[in-house]
Amino acid sequence: MTAKSRTRSPDRRVAARATPARVSRVALTHPNRIYWKDAGVTKRALADYYAQLWDWIGPHIVGRPLSLLRCPEGAASDCFFQKHASAGLKKDLLHLVREPDGSELISIDDLDGLTSLVQAGVLEIHTRGTTIDRLESCDRLVFDLDPGPGIGWKEIVTAATDVRKRLNELNLIAFLKTSGGKGLHVVLPVQPAPWNEVKDFAHAIADDMAREQPDRYTANLKKNVRGNRIFVDYLRNSREATAVAPYSTRARPGAPVSTPIAWDELRSLSGADEYRVSNLRERLAGLHKDPWSDIDKLDQHLPNRKPVQS
Repeated sequence: MTAKSRTRSPDRRVAARATPARVSRVALTHPNRIYWKDAGVTKRALADYYAQLWDWIGPHIVGRPLSLLRCPEGAASDCFFQKHASAGLKKDLLHLVREPDGSELISIDDLDGLTSLVQAGVLEIHTRGTTIDRLESCDRLVFDLDPGPGIGWKEIVTAATDVRKRLNELNLIAFLKTSGGKGLHVVLPVQPAPWNEVKDFAHAIADDMAREQPDRYTANLKKNVRGNRIFVDYLRNSREATAVAPYSTRARPGAPVSTPIAWDELRSLSGADEYRVSNLRERLAGLHKDPWSDIDKLDQHLPNRKPVQS
């Protein structure tokens, strides 16, 4: 069974409206523990959120390696990042994949697996741009637009449209989501390609943007040299790297959610944390079409060459 066959995207116009929440068999201990004090979101509320959104989030996390931000005492307390299975996770509810070094990558197959992560205090779910069936290849690139100090929202919006334009010029269709933090993620689905080719391609896009508009963009990871510019983060596109998953919550004030949006929604968006646990379901209920409905249907290939530099 391939990763993509484990769950299917439903007709979202139906799924968003009246379908009851999926039911998980996982029992929660201390269900009233508050995970986001400012938003009043408890462990039970987070589990219910994912149960109600399973048809939306499932296709983007099932069968993919996951990295987890765990905050057992809530978003305002100590958190830690976890890439491999270890104590504190119910391994019998996970789909574990052994790496050559003996470590076990974390993946899930169903809502029970996701609920077990909630039980373990997971407030953020991050995915690699690959499936557990093809770990040496990438099928989703991410351009993470990370604003420096003083960068306004309109500038981030412009950056996203700049990335999209460059990809369109290469006959590539990209998708968009909020980060749930400060920036935007432009996501490019491709037929599986080797990691070195994927990273080189993303790096070339970032370098082109930084070279042509050096006052606006940088491809330099070091924060002390970024200044008041947007970091076009291409480093998400390597075998070990991850990006926050669509519909995952963030361990930030207000319980924001990384949310897929349509390109024509971008100009009306107020910020990257506009959608939260408290209002995300209302948004989905009002949609006529899932903005990411075609993300796994496109047959597009990474160009054999880097983008032409002018």
